[in-house]
Amino acid sequence: MPKGALVFQIQPGSLADRIGLQPQDIILSINGNEVRDLIDYQYLTAEEKIKLDVLHPDGYQESLLIIKEEDEDLGIRFEAAVFDGIRHCQNRCCFCFIDQLPSGLRSSLYLKDDDYRLSFLHGNFVTLNNLREDDLERILKWHLSPLYVSVHTTDPELRSRLMGNRHAGRIMEHLKRLSAGGITIHAQIVLCPGLNDRAYLRQTILDLAKLGPNIASVGVVPVGLTRFRENLTDLRSFTGEEARDCIELIQQLQLKFKRQRGERFVFLSDEFYLLAGVNFPAREFYEDFPQLENGVGLSRLFLDEFTKLAAHLPKSLDHAQEVLVITGQLGYLVLKQVLPAFEDIDRLKVKLHAVDNLFFGPAITVTGLLTGQDIYHSLTRSLTSRPDRVIISEVMLKMGTTLFLDDWTVDDLEERLGVSVQVAPNNAQGLIEAVINRKLTRRPRRHPLRSSFK
Repeated sequence: MPKGALVFQIQPGSLADRIGLQPQDIILSINGNEVRDLIDYQYLTAEEKIKLDVLHPDGYQESLLIIKEEDEDLGIRFEAAVFDGIRHCQNRCCFCFIDQLPSGLRSSLYLKDDDYRLSFLHGNFVTLNNLREDDLERILKWHLSPLYVSVHTTDPELRSRLMGNRHAGRIMEHLKRLSAGGITIHAQIVLCPGLNDRAYLRQTILDLAKLGPNIASVGVVPVGLTRFRENLTDLRSFTGEEARDCIELIQQLQLKFKRQRGERFVFLSDEFYLLAGVNFPAREFYEDFPQLENGVGLSRLFLDEFTKLAAHLPKSLDHAQEVLVITGQLGYLVLKQVLPAFEDIDRLKVKLHAVDNLFFGPAITVTGLLTGQDIYHSLTRSLTSRPDRVIISEVMLKMGTTLFLDDWTVDDLEERLGVSVQVAPNNAQGLIEAVINRKLTRRPRRHPLRSSFK
């Protein structure tokens, strides 16, 4: 296929529609410039006068001239954000989750991207190990910010060893240059007990903080280990005591940064608090939740939202229902805190069921990595009565589909269980509305009575 941007969809009535562009057309260049990705496209189409060189599916090539308002959208949608091929990961990280996947899953799950463009456009974490000089210049020139960077450690030798890449030791050099150039960085540390934790972790966080305010946040997450680790580095999961040690270290650093920077800067993912058996910090400790996509603060948001919405739960349902809510082992520790709120609803019986992850192994305890077959086998082994509905979270499914990681569909699970399976949005309101099987009606807030006595 010729190099260029493959058109996926044309918005009806748009400029692109009016000049005759259609899906499967390929935009070869814009104003004579190569179009490598969505960044190029957005930059080049911001002008008022645009010349598109287009190749049609029948092989006919033509140039199309568009006169428009500055920054007016052409109405073209693309299937991918990168047109010249995703940059693949060149690392061999000892903790890589993709290396721990079993064979036979859908091909997209094995894709290892390490592309700074996807970091800017979609928030993907990248290592910066494959950056070329022209990449750095482009990031700085076009101010591609923020970027999300997998740091793991700032110790050059340790980082090279952890990532199996001799170029990995240059991370501080790259971060200094980018942050000095005004690029905001959100950093990630995948923490492995006995490797990059304790003194290494402390030094890494301090090194990042010294780079100034453009290193905006650091998220620390525990390593995830499946049962498919044959011929891989011998790693282990954190113990509860080690998780408590991590919490203590991060709390000390947060106090230090709060005094120095006016912000806490570094945050632990929810798993550490659950492993340690420690309550999540209050909402204000997460500040503006800069590492939410990294699983930092999701549980606190959920619990706070649920508490607010619980005041609007109905007193009774129209007919009796028994509902079973499916979750992972860690999710169970969160959801069991809110389950009592449903006990006061007449004609409703809610049970919570934690599923062991047999597919990936018992060390994988997050809800988002449960498979259809794990849910099925768990329920068929333990259910003593059949519920009216089974509720699962959307995080178990491929985005925009009903497909589990093992290629089971929601329909497959429903058919095998013989029970209706309902998918709930991954938030408190979504769970509540799925459980009560209707939209939540918020009662008006009561204002305190004003005394007429002076």
